[in-house]
Amino acid sequence: MIALLVPVSWSPPGIDPEAWRTAMAEDVVDLLARLAQAEPAIAAPPGDRPLAEAIAWPGMRLYDVPTPTVLPALAAATADGFEQAAVVAADAPDVPGMILGKLLRPLPTKPVAIAPGLGVAASLPPPAWLADHDLDTVTAAGLRAPAPNPGDVQSTSPWRRLRGPDDLARLDPALEGWEMTRALLGG
Repeated sequence: MIALLVPVSWSPPGIDPEAWRTAMAEDVVDLLARLAQAEPAIAAPPGDRPLAEAIAWPGMRLYDVPTPTVLPALAAATADGFEQAAVVAADAPDVPGMILGKLLRPLPTKPVAIAPGLGVAASLPPPAWLADHDLDTVTAAGLRAPAPNPGDVQSTSPWRRLRGPDDLARLDPALEGWEMTRALLGG
């Protein structure tokens, strides 16, 4: 399970943009590190290695990737010998672990899965027809279009990311986790 450090173009009023990005990414990484049957990693595009090192747990894999997109992160996991991997955006601090588990569940029978709005998973090496996508614009339809069979891509439960001010209202205070983001927002 790979947290992809994606660009973050906004922060709530009065919150430093870099502190905001760091808090969200740290919350996602902390969740990945606690998942029982997934090995966590961070994919860092150019310039983001210091952030990755700051939020990584001891021994966590760090991948330097040329772009904040899906295929370079999957290629890094393939090179490390993994049989499957999921790439999730590091700006979804309140994502429940159950949503991430559902993203991986189809992989024994489907080569690719998508949690709309959140991430993409694939059996490794990824199929040759899988085009590279960023997590802002990837859709199930976009992944299915080049697939030999549209059923090769399983859509799972969607989840939201914090990409703008309207997304703050969707944060669920009842969900556990997202301590760093919650602290920045005032508790």
